[in-house]
Amino acid sequence: MDMSVKPPLAAGTLPALKLTAARMPQLEQSLDPFGIGSAFAQIAEGWLAHPGELAAECAKLSAALQELQWHILQTAAGLAPPKVVRAAPDDARFSDPLWLKLPAYSFLKQFYLLYTHWLQEALFETLGVNTKVRRQATFWARQWLNAMAPSNFLLTNPVAMSKAFDTGGKSLADGFKLFLDDLRNGDVQMVDRAPFVVGGNLAMTPGAVVYRNELMELIQYTPVTPTVHAVPIVIVPPWINKYYILDLNEKKTLVGWLVKQGYTVFVVSWKNPTAALAGTTFEDYMLKGVCRAVDTAREICNVPQAHAVGYCIGGSTLATTMAWLNRKFRDAAKVPVAHWTLFASLVDFSRPGAIEVFIDEHTIETLEKIMARQGYLDGREMARSFRMLRSNPLIWHYVVHNYLYGETPPAFDVLYWNTDVTRMPRAMHSFYLREFYLNNKLIQKDALEIAGEHIDLGAIRQPLYAVGCEEDHIAPWKATFRIGRIGAPVRYTLSSSGHILGIINPPVKPPKRWYWTGAIDSGSADDWLKRQQRVDGTWWEDWDRWLTERCGKKVPARQPGSVAFPVLCPAPGTYVHEI
Repeated sequence: MDMSVKPPLAAGTLPALKLTAARMPQLEQSLDPFGIGSAFAQIAEGWLAHPGELAAECAKLSAALQELQWHILQTAAGLAPPKVVRAAPDDARFSDPLWLKLPAYSFLKQFYLLYTHWLQEALFETLGVNTKVRRQATFWARQWLNAMAPSNFLLTNPVAMSKAFDTGGKSLADGFKLFLDDLRNGDVQMVDRAPFVVGGNLAMTPGAVVYRNELMELIQYTPVTPTVHAVPIVIVPPWINKYYILDLNEKKTLVGWLVKQGYTVFVVSWKNPTAALAGTTFEDYMLKGVCRAVDTAREICNVPQAHAVGYCIGGSTLATTMAWLNRKFRDAAKVPVAHWTLFASLVDFSRPGAIEVFIDEHTIETLEKIMARQGYLDGREMARSFRMLRSNPLIWHYVVHNYLYGETPPAFDVLYWNTDVTRMPRAMHSFYLREFYLNNKLIQKDALEIAGEHIDLGAIRQPLYAVGCEEDHIAPWKATFRIGRIGAPVRYTLSSSGHILGIINPPVKPPKRWYWTGAIDSGSADDWLKRQQRVDGTWWEDWDRWLTERCGKKVPARQPGSVAFPVLCPAPGTYVHEI
């Protein structure tokens, strides 16, 4: 047989190969929706293209392992040398003294930390690969490393072994029960939900729903002072969680505190959308949500303008609304918002923080396919993504304490609220991900068209009070600082703590937190911070002074509703209870 003669292709083979090739991108996307394989492939190519640097990194790891080995030998000889590798200050996984007391576990811990630090550093320093790909590869490697930590497994966790021995195995039996419960629930439980009731011991401030449409309920709160400032406050929370983080309980309520300071307060309570609202747009959220809430508050209070507050995504939407209103009403006096406030809100999405690893065309297309099938993005899916950004404290901590230690999750109100997630309609969320995060159009002059107007943040003329949070991993404070690009004066405040506790920061004695505040002028965020003086206490009191100067003289207190807007039901309303 002449082996040089190639056998003919079977009938239909060539069309089948072409079809397979055409479907490869779809297949790859279904198997790897977050593009993990692509990121690591580019990392591998980068290292193979620089063999000298790869050899140097491997030599660095070898030297570190030799040092660790020598440390173990010295420890065995009773010389007690210093630790080779230390955990980060905020890494609580190995804080128990047993990790130091027992040499085998000490070695295991240090080997794990050494390899973890080396691998993440090596990935991030890969040559010939763009920064975003290096961040993605480092992030996904961190997820694997966090999952493989010796603290996550019974036999390699001395604390779990000790608890099992001391309790006669009861801790493991209790942990197994908790595991079965979580298996039925489809997620690792972070909180004991039983003690909490929305409208009972959460969302307790008295008030009433005074307006309702298909997207939101508007709550007006009952005054507790005989007089109130003339200008009402309208708060726009994010729609990925329920609004009541702003009215958590008697000790942690921004809403209740504002009412006590003598303000008429309105809060938007977003509907939890179903597939029926799949076609709801970002414009709908702006016009039927933000604008309708502001107009209703103005009409009830019989005033020409209100003060508006936006939190997180609600703040990004409010900033968009302000730019739109300033284009629609060329006369600033006719803009229905006289001045405004942003809590931990982005307008420049070029550096959105850790969430950047999920923002690319590949991932967004995957999410859009999910939303096309469901009509929405389930809030639990987004919550899992945010938990992955801090997987050690928000995932593996609970795996260890629930399953290995047999500890019931704590009854913590903030965690309860955090698990009370909502859905996001397909059309709105796709627009938000693409135009804000992926294309970063909001910060670009006239790049974004909303409801017939091209958006320009530089056209905003209303004074702004903006708050960023020092430890915020969702809206990094240096990114929120870029709100200084608007055309109005900005007082910027940097609060200690993170995305939630930096905002929900009531006055206490002695003070638990601190803040820096001052006007934004030219220069970087770091330059601004160097010029400010740290103030112990809560920024709420500084904000109150800023509001007092702008919210007008005192008028008789207003009860919820009016003839045109009768009370529909007591606060916290009906939408907040939707699941």
